[in-house]
Amino acid sequence: MIHKSGFVNIIGFPNVGKSTLMNALIGKKISIITNKPQTTRHRILGIVNKPNFQIIFSDTPGIIHPIYPMQRIMMQYVKKSLYDGDIILLTTEIGKLENFYMIDYIKKNKNVPIIILINKIDKIGIEYRENILYKTIDYWHKLFPNSEILPISALKKMNQDLLMNKIYELLSEHPPYYPKISLSNKSEYFFVNEIIREKIFFFYKKEIPYSVEIDTEFLKKEKTFIEIFSSIYVERDSQKGILIGKKGKTLKKLKFFSVKSIESCLKKKIKLKLHVKILKKWRYDYKKLKNFGY
Repeated sequence: MIHKSGFVNIIGFPNVGKSTLMNALIGKKISIITNKPQTTRHRILGIVNKPNFQIIFSDTPGIIHPIYPMQRIMMQYVKKSLYDGDIILLTTEIGKLENFYMIDYIKKNKNVPIIILINKIDKIGIEYRENILYKTIDYWHKLFPNSEILPISALKKMNQDLLMNKIYELLSEHPPYYPKISLSNKSEYFFVNEIIREKIFFFYKKEIPYSVEIDTEFLKKEKTFIEIFSSIYVERDSQKGILIGKKGKTLKKLKFFSVKSIESCLKKKIKLKLHVKILKKWRYDYKKLKNFGY
């Protein structure tokens, strides 16, 4: 039996549904999802294993013009993904006719096939969809005349099977890169951090989610439960107060919903302790960023 394997890197703008797409293709929630831009900070691998293939998908941060060190590192993840994969899924959305500065980087790499995915086609009413979709396809065809364009809905899984078939056709024969039971390259610590950060995006507004980093310092597996101690780092005293809330009520709410999601992910009872700490300007300090795994 022929076995194919390869790396498929998902890139694109913030909030076009890259993480939703990867989770749909994997069939399991690997990347956190919110309605706010720049939710994804790291490059996350999600692996699909079948008897005759292994596809390693890579979710990347949304393409932005970086301002501070953390954003510069995020964009380095994206740039690297342009050259170390077998296929690029350049993801945009219906009606989005917007150029971005990395297009030249993408065009320079002529050895990697690119599939343009026009996501969120379910968001446009049927009476308007055809006209808007035609304009979107025409726009991206002019930018990438040799690339295949596929309208999809990651949320509704529209054309997902067609996309998987196209990816399989483009892959080369190769043994699996990872053990066939692998779902991701990230540890349980990482997923705990991401789940807590996702809840912060849901429960807090303005600058709070962007000023927060999570560090799970302790994860001990007992017979009937997992004990976890995680620190939430913010940049200012005022942010700490907002996170904790009056009489600790907001932090308790964050803890409750984090525990529910972590239990769903790790399939075990969770005892979680959260501690809010101040680490000034951590997003601007390369040494601190390195300690956080960037």
